[in-house]
Amino acid sequence: MHLADITPSIFAGLGLTSATDSLSLGQSPHGREVLFLVDGLGADVIEKYKDLIPTLHSFTHHGVVATSFPSTTATSLATLMTGELPGTHAMLGYTVRVPRSGGRVLNSLKWDERVDPVIWQKIPTMFERAVNAGISVTHVAAKRYEGSGFTQAALRGAKYVGANSIEEMVTAVHLALKPQPSFVYTYLNNLDSAGHSDGVGSDKWLTAFEYISEFITKIKQSAPAGTRIWITSDHGMINSTEQIILGQDNKLLENVTLIGGEPRARHIYVEAGALAETITQWQEFFGDKAKILSRQDAITTGLFGPVVTQDSSDRMGDLIAIANGDLILVDPARVKEETSMVGHHGGVTDTEVAIPLLLT
Repeated sequence: MHLADITPSIFAGLGLTSATDSLSLGQSPHGREVLFLVDGLGADVIEKYKDLIPTLHSFTHHGVVATSFPSTTATSLATLMTGELPGTHAMLGYTVRVPRSGGRVLNSLKWDERVDPVIWQKIPTMFERAVNAGISVTHVAAKRYEGSGFTQAALRGAKYVGANSIEEMVTAVHLALKPQPSFVYTYLNNLDSAGHSDGVGSDKWLTAFEYISEFITKIKQSAPAGTRIWITSDHGMINSTEQIILGQDNKLLENVTLIGGEPRARHIYVEAGALAETITQWQEFFGDKAKILSRQDAITTGLFGPVVTQDSSDRMGDLIAIANGDLILVDPARVKEETSMVGHHGGVTDTEVAIPLLLT
C-alpha cells in the first residue's frame, strides 16, 4: 500500500467516479469520512506504545503504508492530496532550488511570495476533484496554515476551518460532517515537533502522543454514527546519534553551489562540469554511510516515481545524498538548527518510510 492511494480510495467510496479504490476500502457506509493525519507517526511506534495509548486498542490496523522519497511533510502531503508520486507533483523536499532564479531556495513549508503555489504544484488536488463532484470537503487545522503557500499548493480546494485547540477542532469536525457525502481532513504536528526537539520516546513526545489520543477520543465521541475515521501519517522518525557537517574537516563542498533538502535527504547543486568528480568524491567519502546518486540515476531508478516531469527534473539536485543508519548530513549554514534536533526524517529506512493506516 502506498500513501498516494489513500485519498483516492476514500473518495471513491464517497462516489467520486474519477478516483480508484486501489486499497479496497469499500463504499462509505454512511457517506461521512474523516482522515486525521498525525505528523511524524511511524508504523513502528503503534505496536511499541499501544499499551501507553489505550485509544489505539479500539482501532483496526488496516495496514502499513509506504511514503515516497523524501519521507518529509511537504512531499508526503502533496503525494497524499494529489494521489500522485513526487516525480509527477514536483514537490521534491523540504527545500529545493527554484529554477532560473539565480540560486534561490524555496522552503516548501514556509514558502516564498515570489513563487505562485498553483504554478509550482499544477496537479489538481483530490479536494478540488471531490468538490467539483459535489462532495463536501473541509480542512480543519491550525489557523496559521490557512492561506499559506504550501496549503495553496498541496491542499487547495477544501473549505478551510482554522482551529487551534482540541475543543475548536472537534467542534469544527462535527459541524463539517453534517452534509452527506462529506470528507474532513484534520492535522496535528505536535508529535513531529516533539520528536524533532526531544526525540521519539521522550517525555515530551509521549505527552504529545497522549494529546493526540485525547483528540481521537473526542472526535469519535462527537462524530455522527457510522462515520469512518481514518488515521495515517506522512513519515516516521529516527533519533540521530551521528552527524557529518558538510565542508567541515572534509572537502565535500569544493564544487557545490547550493545545499537543499534536509539532513537525511539532500539535494546538492553542483558547478557545471564538476558533477562526475563530485559524485566520485562523495561516494568515496561516505562509503555505505550514505547513498549518493546523480540526478539521472535518481530518475532512472525511479527514486521519485516512474514519471518525472520537466519541473521535477529542473528542481532536483544534481546530486542526491540519502543518509543511512541514523546519520545526518548537516548544512554548515544551519549547524545550530540541525544539530539541536534529536529526531529526523527524510530518508529511506523502514522507520522513516513505513506509516500506519488505522480505522475506527
